Amino acid sequence: MRRHLAAPALLLPLALLLAACSGSTSASTSSAGSGGGTDGKGSLTLNVGDQKGGSEAVLRAAGELDDLNYKIRWSTFTSGPPLLEAVNAKAVDIGAVGNTPPVFAAGADSKISVVAATHGTAAGEAILVPNGSPLKKAKDLKGKSVAVAQGSSAHYQLIASLKEAGLGFKDVNVKYLQPADALAAFTSGKVDAWSVWDPYTSQVLEGKQGRVLTDGDGLVNGLNFQVAAPGALKDKKKSAAIDDYLRRLRKAQAWVYEHPEAWAKVWAKDTGLPYEVALAAVKRSNGTRVPVAVDKNVVTSEQEIADSFTELKLIPRRVDFGDFVDTRFNGDLPPSTSKPRTYDKES
Repeated sequence: MRRHLAAPALLLPLALLLAACSGSTSASTSSAGSGGGTDGKGSLTLNVGDQKGGSEAVLRAAGELDDLNYKIRWSTFTSGPPLLEAVNAKAVDIGAVGNTPPVFAAGADSKISVVAATHGTAAGEAILVPNGSPLKKAKDLKGKSVAVAQGSSAHYQLIASLKEAGLGFKDVNVKYLQPADALAAFTSGKVDAWSVWDPYTSQVLEGKQGRVLTDGDGLVNGLNFQVAAPGALKDKKKSAAIDDYLRRLRKAQAWVYEHPEAWAKVWAKDTGLPYEVALAAVKRSNGTRVPVAVDKNVVTSEQEIADSFTELKLIPRRVDFGDFVDTRFNGDLPPSTSKPRTYDKES
């Protein structure tokens, strides 16, 4: 059995979080990285793609940028797809994305390699309905309008939820909207439901603007990835720096779990999220992630996502996801099926 479990003024800061999960960008989204600075010292520079409140913020908060013997040059992107475009163009050596952008990049035959993974709860991947909605189960979505960002992890969560309920994708009236527009449509009653991810899920729930119809726990894989440029992996010095960088990220993720309130304060400041929303998202999803191996299960579960989008003709060709992974950094990491961390309800 699968476990089922914010105000319009917040649109601007949350628009900066067109997440690692996002599969497409809005008209105002730049495809190029911007901003960022440089940390560390030494002759080698690792070019890292990042997003607001992402790797740089968590590494800095955890003190993992204090003793670098190489430089990290940060570039900030608004979502996963343009970040992976930069990886493909060799402008970025490595960057973090959700479980769906690599599938679309692979479909475009981009030069990328998934080199690290985390497994977290998928409770933040949710289909939301307004508080007064008569809808009670996923099967009730038949004939209803659902907002979702095209090609995002939420897009796949919607597909999977409908399938589990015995419905096809064509049984609902899909409205392709980026989160800022989707939130406006959701709160104004222009759509019946919204398939989305954290921190938007937490924004709606903390703002008492809706409830969860169904979530992704036990249904979608809950994976997030570090994706590197094959050229950087072939460079021995850069490969060694990537190995060190990934080790630091694993330590920082452990720090997040152990210090949810401290991380929520940093995350809120970095993104403009209200602290209460940030903390809820940390405990629902962000802080639950466990570093895991890029193993056969990763390839299998991502292949299922790829095949689903191929069948819907959203990817132009069949993808063999195994061709886009590199397992050299697995070490003694636990399998990708390892249980995510959880927080006590009282904590």
